[in-house]
This record gives sequence, C-alpha cells and structure tokens, in this order.
Amino acid sequence: MAASAPIIVYPPDEDGGRRVRANGTILGRAYNVNDLLEFLRRAGLDPDEVDLDGALIQWRGGGPDQWPPGGAA
Repeated sequence: MAASAPIIVYPPDEDGGRRVRANGTILGRAYNVNDLLEFLRRAGLDPDEVDLDGALIQWRGGGPDQWPPGGAA
C-alpha cells in the first residue's frame, strides 16, 4: 500500500468495531487502536511511523480516542 493512500476508519458499528478501509479494500474491523495499527502493519506501513492524527487517516464518527467501552487500547 502506498504511504499516500487514504485510510478510512468508519464509525463504530453495532458490535463496537470500526471498519478500516485502505485503497478501497476493507482491512478489517478494529476494536481499539492496537487493532488498527496491526491492520496497517499488515498493509505494509510501519506502526511506529503512523501519525493517528495525520492526513493519512480519515476518521469518521470520532477520532483515534473514540472507541466503544471495553474496546479501548
């Protein structure tokens, strides 16, 4: 995945997960920041270099601190 590709993190669903999409492909459903970083790692990004508040990630329904109860990292 190109580092300039937008990553979209959708609002929490009825199960408390947030769908993660990159380059039009669903990477999975994250229940916390650690899940999100693992999906990004699998997609070829270095989790230590990802700026959760940066332009690479488009947050919908709340930012990186918005996770359902019980799902926060």
